[in-house]
Amino acid sequence: MCGFRSPSSVLCMVTENDGGEAVVRLADVRKEYGETTALAGVSLEVRAGEAVAVMGPSGCGKSTLLNMIAGLDRPTGGTITVHGEDVGELSEKGLALYRRRRIGMIFQFFNLIDDLSAIDNVALAAQLTGTPARQARRRALELLDELGIADRRNAYPAVLSGGERQRVAVARALMNRPALLLADEPTGALDSRAGEQVTDLLLDLNQIGQTLILVTHDEHLARRCASRLVRFADGRVTAEHTLEPSA
Repeated sequence: MCGFRSPSSVLCMVTENDGGEAVVRLADVRKEYGETTALAGVSLEVRAGEAVAVMGPSGCGKSTLLNMIAGLDRPTGGTITVHGEDVGELSEKGLALYRRRRIGMIFQFFNLIDDLSAIDNVALAAQLTGTPARQARRRALELLDELGIADRRNAYPAVLSGGERQRVAVARALMNRPALLLADEPTGALDSRAGEQVTDLLLDLNQIGQTLILVTHDEHLARRCASRLVRFADGRVTAEHTLEPSA
């Protein structure tokens, strides 16, 4: 599997969660942009160690939901609590600290910094929280090694394959041991082989305790990685299903 090794202390320490406790609580969350309603009263709870996949048609509010949880946008109404913090009550500075310390994010198009090497892209996440550069680079190298791409640590994003870039992005997301990992179409820009590699990686991370919320159009990805499937339409949760564990 894509060079990803058996779980070690490096990855097993990615989360501070206590088993079974709620990491995310949304209560009647609404979001309007002018005359457009993106979220129309969403209530949802995600417990520690869960992997929840959110699916629905384009424009139904899935990515808005992730942005609300990540503190990238503020709700018009309702409350969002993540790891005990009311996200809507945080100042802009508080939101920045919350994102750096509590949230790991994986994007469809990687969002790596082009003029930084793989190891520096990963280490930067820790340096922004005040971690000394040497310590940050040491942990970054450990993560890249666990994800099977330590030999590419000095390569720049332009020369990495799509699968390699996404693994660098995963390492960056895990750098500060987030309570919650958010993934927005993480295989959408990858070919089928690289997509399977990232799918396996997300599954392995959840199996060692990482809480995950995954937005995807890919039914296969959702069913491989998630323990619960949430269906979305017109800014609302329309159905929820428990999924059988992957073989």
